[in-house]
Amino acid sequence: MSSGQQARAQAAAIKPSGQSSEAPEEFRPPADRLLALFDGRRLSPGQRRIAQYLIDHLTEAAFLSITELAERVGVSQPSVTRFAASLGFSGYPALRDVLQPIALSAVAGAPDTREQIRRNELQAAVDAEIENLENVRRLLADTNQVLDIGRELAASVPLTVLGLRISVSLAEYFAYAARRIHPDVRLVTRGGSVAYDALLQSKAAGGTWVLAFAMPRHAKETLAAVRAARSTGLRVVLITDPTLGPLVDEADVTLKAGTGSRLVFDSYAAPGMLSAALLQSMADADPERTQARLEDYEHVADQHGFFL
Repeated sequence: MSSGQQARAQAAAIKPSGQSSEAPEEFRPPADRLLALFDGRRLSPGQRRIAQYLIDHLTEAAFLSITELAERVGVSQPSVTRFAASLGFSGYPALRDVLQPIALSAVAGAPDTREQIRRNELQAAVDAEIENLENVRRLLADTNQVLDIGRELAASVPLTVLGLRISVSLAEYFAYAARRIHPDVRLVTRGGSVAYDALLQSKAAGGTWVLAFAMPRHAKETLAAVRAARSTGLRVVLITDPTLGPLVDEADVTLKAGTGSRLVFDSYAAPGMLSAALLQSMADADPERTQARLEDYEHVADQHGFFL
């Protein structure tokens, strides 16, 4: 687990019908006991591969040596050690001591199959995203905040949208939609001097705000870009996950939306919903401009046959 990152969504794995959530540990189904080891842990992609292998091959994997497990998963032995440490164990042997009774209970006749374990895991991932969306819903209860931010972003000409590495897709979505209602949207998806040059040009052209996306794991170059934006005189709205750190300290406004982290790769339902709400607030800030630009776009799209 990287420094400064906190526990993710709180939704627990779905229990089989009729299973009490208060059941003693030894009476819980093996799938639930296994998934509980990973709950509340932010794992790197390599660590998630190890976790997925344990889920798919529990009865065999629990009795493998660290060398054998590393070879089966295709990772290094130190990666397995770091994985065990990220779950709170002193090392892989301590983790294996916990896995083996779970595996034996599965062999002894527990009803969980690999398909049932996976189904529970996928349902738990959806549950976690629902909780993330509920948190965004609570954030948007204060409509004045999002409307104020929307007015600021709408008035910034040009408006710079920044997203690096894993955050590129969110930035591209926002910029693509914002260009329908805003006259000058500039997308920055590369860090270093490229980002700095783009930010300088945006400020020189009259821009006042940058909308930055920063999803975990947070890249150092994102922090550098946000600091560069501030150094040029631009203000920053940051959309990020609910963790504390230097990125939050550098932003003028921070909007938090949790990422779904139960599967091999993160999912971004909540940041996507928050982005859509900001786009709506930008549209509401200048309805006449919005209507005119949308009509122009539809006219050009129809004229050139962009869509089926």
